[in-house]
Amino acid sequence: MITIDRLSKTKGKSRILDDVSFEARPGRVTGFLGPNGAGKTSTLRVLLGLDRPDAGTALVCGTRYRDLPRPLTRIGALLDGSGAHRARSARAHLRWVAASNGIPATRADEVLETVGLTADARKRAGRYSLGMSRRLGLAAALLGNPEVLVLDEPINGLDPSGIRWMRSFLRDSAAEGRTVLLSSHLMGELAETVDDVVVIDKGRIVTSGSLAEVTDGHRTLEDAFFALTAESGASW
Repeated sequence: MITIDRLSKTKGKSRILDDVSFEARPGRVTGFLGPNGAGKTSTLRVLLGLDRPDAGTALVCGTRYRDLPRPLTRIGALLDGSGAHRARSARAHLRWVAASNGIPATRADEVLETVGLTADARKRAGRYSLGMSRRLGLAAALLGNPEVLVLDEPINGLDPSGIRWMRSFLRDSAAEGRTVLLSSHLMGELAETVDDVVVIDKGRIVTSGSLAEVTDGHRTLEDAFFALTAESGASW
């Protein structure tokens, strides 16, 4: 489980997170939505130990990320791109990441097969398309076979077949009991994938609940999103 409890963070004179609280539960896909600058990435960075909050906690299975002894075996994350050096092959990159967490090198080829990059395992990361880079980043997130996945815009750059594959992968991951938290701007696709929705705007949680609860009274998830963020005073 992911537990975000009363996170607050100020940057300069701006309060970028204001008492943010929500949960993402095992066996469910939770969509994390908000306009640009709403606080999504800031929340994920705190969760992954990349930033410190001024107040509040962000826990993975009851523990702060920085206190996990082998974090890749508990939580896999995809944020900005693949994280691979442009001159390094996909296989070499994954083996390097695996070694950092005591994961067998053979796992690299397993996750390359999972994400459909086996044929391009020796290609340098700098020659990867955007969609391939997203798949490589996902492969790195899967190295430790974690029980929690945190994915920021995982569909970005994928072609239609890749989007369909990602949808199935996310649903299968939840069916296996994993906790899946993802952000995306493709709300039509999210509506086909998520069980629960959390909406953040201007650093505050606007609403959270099941997909049915959040969309109640609205034709689509997109309609619900715009109505909710308009009520909170979002500027587009």
